[in-house]
Amino acid sequence: MKPIWIVDDDASIRWVLEKALARENLETRSFANARDAMAAFETETPQVLVSDIRMPGESGIDLLQAVKAKHPGLPVIIITAFSDLDSAVASFQGGAFDYLAKPFDIDKAVALIRRALEESLREASVEAAPAETPEILGLAPAMQEVFRAIGRLSQSNVTVLITGESGTGKELVARALHKHSPRSNEPFIALNTAAIPKDLLESELFGHERGAFTGAQAMRRGRFEQAENGTLFLDEIGDMPFDLQTRLLRVLSDGHFYRVGGHQPVKANVRVIAATHQNLEQRVRDGLFREDLFHRLNVIRLRLPSLRERREDIPLLARHFLVQSAHQLGVEPKRMSESAMRFLSGLELPGNVRQLENLCNWITVMAPGQTVEIKDLPRDLTQGQPASVAPAVGSAPVEAGATASSSLSAPPSPDGWIGLLELQAASMLSAGQFEVMDTLGKQFESALIKTALKHTHGRKNDAAMRLGIGRNTITRKIVELGIDGAREE
Repeated sequence: MKPIWIVDDDASIRWVLEKALARENLETRSFANARDAMAAFETETPQVLVSDIRMPGESGIDLLQAVKAKHPGLPVIIITAFSDLDSAVASFQGGAFDYLAKPFDIDKAVALIRRALEESLREASVEAAPAETPEILGLAPAMQEVFRAIGRLSQSNVTVLITGESGTGKELVARALHKHSPRSNEPFIALNTAAIPKDLLESELFGHERGAFTGAQAMRRGRFEQAENGTLFLDEIGDMPFDLQTRLLRVLSDGHFYRVGGHQPVKANVRVIAATHQNLEQRVRDGLFREDLFHRLNVIRLRLPSLRERREDIPLLARHFLVQSAHQLGVEPKRMSESAMRFLSGLELPGNVRQLENLCNWITVMAPGQTVEIKDLPRDLTQGQPASVAPAVGSAPVEAGATASSSLSAPPSPDGWIGLLELQAASMLSAGQFEVMDTLGKQFESALIKTALKHTHGRKNDAAMRLGIGRNTITRKIVELGIDGAREE
């Protein structure tokens, strides 16, 4: 990631921002005037530019205009005094991301810079060449049928509907379809329609014009524009609100759409791949899904088998996930004994490949020895209670890899996470640790708030409502627990 540039003739402001961003492990580079920053742009670019509006020589507005002429996608944050608010607002005409009014709260400044950083990285990922698609693992006959279907579709741009239980790897198959298609050198954009609040989903899909609604301070491209000439993957399409289904149908029918608040049609040359774990035919019968949209999506249907239908692949997948998890943590991979592997292959694993990956992450963190026996597996599995598995409370976080499952982990069942919590508490008590309740309580609260913020895209008011707590409570907890990524509505 490239550094964040700070341009301000006030050395104290440069120093404060440098230190605050350094605490967030963000690299910075500072300039005392716009002229030096413009010279630096000749050879390099930042990830985000933060500039004062009034400086000796060229102003921040001059710098903004010069930067936007050559780098229109670079987020620029303007720093202004209250007396210059009119100038700051006018700077939005030139494409500023947002502005900071002096004197500013440093935490709010860092949060704003982080939002700009996320926008910059998101735009960069759209424009960059697609990364190498990970291999989809599977030797079972049911998976070989999937591979053959991908091969038959390799020269096609046809719409595909992928069905299958949660955790079977639908996004991986969508990526493979894109990789082996004529659009492989163009963007692959994925959107989980169930993870976006209904009131934001339309803007997320189609973008919005500046001023389309409160907070829309600049024009924003939606996922359809980001995926232009490439592939748009719409996961959990069965959860799409009914009114948005109409807009999606129109795009699929005539290839045009309007940004929210826009009046000019935008042409879309995009291949759509949709996925769902639901029975769309039943949702059509229940009046929850448009029948005409269903037929538009259901041109080619590709069903992914559950892990129960491909048990012979479990040892192959487990060994792969153990190596992957060990690599992420910088430790030696654990090995499954023959009896443990046979036991694992006989489990139901309702969370499918995703649950198996979570289990392997748990084993890497919690299993005591290098060779894993049945007794080393989570208690709720060995007692024959089906449950989803997640890393233990208080253990180092392990990000799920994208090699054989989708990016969101299945939520653990109550028995599962309570069992892991008891295991962690017992481990801490046995080690003679004090204040165990306070430590685990903070970790529990932090995990809940972080998960809620993730599902609400950082909007803390929405997160508080979903958690059933007050706005002041979540604000206080965010500060106490040092949680990043929250923002005002």
